[in-house]
Amino acid sequence: MANVNFYLKTPNEKGNSLIYLFFSFDGKRLKYSTGEVIKSNFWNPDNQRVKKSYTGSMELNEYLDKIEHDIKKIYRTLKTDNLNITSELLKEKLESESNKSQNSNKTFFQFAEEYIDSIVSLRKKGSIVAYRNALKTLLEFKSLTKRRIDFDNINLDFYYDYINFLTEEKKFKVNTIGKHIKTIKTFLNEATERGINKNLDFRNKRFKVLQEEIDSIYLNDEEINQIFKLDLSLKVSLEKVRDLFLIGCWTGLRFSDFSQLKTENITNDRIKIKIQKTNKNVVIPVHPRVNEILKRYNNNLPEAFSNQKMNKYLKELGIKAELNDLIERTEFVNGKRNVTFIKKYELLTTHTARRSFATNLFKQGFPSLSIMKITGHKTETAFIKYIKVTNEQSADLLAKFWSQTIK
Repeated sequence: MANVNFYLKTPNEKGNSLIYLFFSFDGKRLKYSTGEVIKSNFWNPDNQRVKKSYTGSMELNEYLDKIEHDIKKIYRTLKTDNLNITSELLKEKLESESNKSQNSNKTFFQFAEEYIDSIVSLRKKGSIVAYRNALKTLLEFKSLTKRRIDFDNINLDFYYDYINFLTEEKKFKVNTIGKHIKTIKTFLNEATERGINKNLDFRNKRFKVLQEEIDSIYLNDEEINQIFKLDLSLKVSLEKVRDLFLIGCWTGLRFSDFSQLKTENITNDRIKIKIQKTNKNVVIPVHPRVNEILKRYNNNLPEAFSNQKMNKYLKELGIKAELNDLIERTEFVNGKRNVTFIKKYELLTTHTARRSFATNLFKQGFPSLSIMKITGHKTETAFIKYIKVTNEQSADLLAKFWSQTIK
């Protein structure tokens, strides 16, 4: 006996949900995304169709009827031909029936869902979560505006309306908006490469990924030494956080790497480790101060904390080190420039260590390409944007270089 059912992927959520076909046959089951989305309050779970109160319900229900008719017809044909029926075969035939094998009818949302599912094992969990959140937000925009969103109409009109939605409705900051646009462009680029998308409006220079510079801080050598000299013997947890942070300051490693360092990674005064983000090997000489830290722990490494807990402790550490300089922060909220001043210690995070490493070496005249070998920056342009060197400091470096050259 073969049965067809339609269910929402997330029936209990307030937002939009994909409609899935479940086809049960011969003790097996096919799960198939229709590529269509609907809010749960517009879905009738009893007859498994869209309620009449939903605009476009007739067309959407007709589409579901067609899929049900197609899958039953395919099953009967395969049964008559005495073929071994599998879920994979049914899906292949169903896609062929609706020309989806040539991708001519694959919707943007269907493609995006399938693309995300296909890269789960290839990307970090955080990237997958970001992709799914971006798609969920886009579905929310689709529902609110009642507009059709597909490959053929993701154009500049869509872009400006979506930017406005993310700004006015979602209250997202500029860089968050930029990440959502970047994800959409990722989906479209992939679909274009596969011959599914023919609309290239997203490559228009005005269809850009918004970005503003974040006033991220770094610590100079004097500030790092202030932290190093703190007597934290009565606060063991804070001392461990301090020492881990300083290892980051003198290795340039990300938190995900310096928090996972083992004694086996250190031989002949060299740290050898495979970077998690790039999967590349780096070799870093052990800084004399790092050696001092290791000796405090009997040549072992301090116990690692979670990133969140370390960031909390670092604020306390900054207070003790009297990092009270006022830092000007500029943010654009709802299109308006907002300037505030905040004490430096409040901006301390684990990533401050890595940025401090790169900036201090650059200021000391160490070759940027050699620093990049450790930090993993692919281009000098990206590296220069990353480090925190003012125009005045750059001028000082050039003057120092000329002085040494003339001598």
